[in-house]
Amino acid sequence: MYVAFNDLPETARVWIYQANRSFTEEEIAELNTKVQDFIEQWTAHGANLKASFEVRYKRFLVIALDQEFNTASGCSIDASVHFIQQLEKEYNVDLLDKMNVSYRQGDFIAYKPLIDFKKMAKQKAVSQNTIVFNNLVTNKEEYQNYWEVPARDSWHARFMN
Repeated sequence: MYVAFNDLPETARVWIYQANRSFTEEEIAELNTKVQDFIEQWTAHGANLKASFEVRYKRFLVIALDQEFNTASGCSIDASVHFIQQLEKEYNVDLLDKMNVSYRQGDFIAYKPLIDFKKMAKQKAVSQNTIVFNNLVTNKEEYQNYWEVPARDSWHARFMN
């Protein structure tokens, strides 16, 4: 059951999928329809799931689920992963590779393999003040308050000197 993102509680579970490239406006319009359609029919053992999503910065797909309404089962999580894999194929984009880092360079969202980000930290090309996207946040409250943070406040800090 699709609901507005703002209508989900702060405790809603979130999954953040970062793309290795920006989506075009046309792709975002298609994504909005496809993701909403997926959420409308998303269930756990036949029970509706109360969920929503948003596309941020043309690069991040954020899916949120109200687990107080109904909890996702292994099968429903598998269904969501298969759906994301289908999007990867349709749009020729990586969404599931967690070994990459997205960060801000001014108004631009940069995307680098983790190994390159580590090298940049050593070379001081990024610092503890660099705004990074902490895609490990687990709920809506963390997403809204701790997703886009200085590297020093994220797991990325371990790479900074």
